[in-house]
Amino acid sequence: MDESIKLTIDGQPVTVPAGVTLLQAAEMAGITIPTICYHVATTSNALCRICVVEVEGARTLVPSCVAKAADGMVVHTDSERVRLSRRTILEMLVSSVDLSEAPEIQTMMAEYQADPQRFPDAERREPPVLDDNPMYIRDYAKCILCWRCVQVCAEDAQYTFALNFSGRGYETQIGTFYDHPMPETTCVFCGQCVGVCPTGALKPKREWLLEQGYSPDEVMELTRTDRRRRRRDSIE
Repeated sequence: MDESIKLTIDGQPVTVPAGVTLLQAAEMAGITIPTICYHVATTSNALCRICVVEVEGARTLVPSCVAKAADGMVVHTDSERVRLSRRTILEMLVSSVDLSEAPEIQTMMAEYQADPQRFPDAERREPPVLDDNPMYIRDYAKCILCWRCVQVCAEDAQYTFALNFSGRGYETQIGTFYDHPMPETTCVFCGQCVGVCPTGALKPKREWLLEQGYSPDEVMELTRTDRRRRRRDSIE
């Protein structure tokens, strides 16, 4: 017989299997906790901290995507302390990266009344768009370093390890080994990194070209020409 534990979440008594996270326990109780870096297909690493909750007796807020539920816990998922933390995180994100193509995060900003102009002097990430392959583009001005693309490219799914972190501190970014163009890496262009990106930092090449104003016929010809050129270059 599986062991169960009892805890209280937002005043609601909850019984869940032992070993589940607080995020999972809340979901079982029908309570939604916002997430950004968390994805069902990737390993939780508590990077973004948007899913923090308040546990009575704990000194700090707890990331619910990795913290295990324990018997007798009393958890608050929407206290003023929690809301302030989430609002501040969102304000720091929007001050440094372009979130114009992150609708879920924009919805969170409205819910938590985050002020996009709170940190007007913050340094913004504005690297150029990387267009180095015929399949997708990398626009790291939109990257929030959630690690989803790195994870699905590695042990969580594809095992190709084409993407990883580089740099330290504020200079940290997602990149390839020695910043090689994507065709020169172990990438197999499976598209899983594009599929899990929450902000549009990774986007299918055709979609991006359409957004630049090219017609569908022009996009088809451009991508066809691009593939031919890259194939020729690789042979030479």
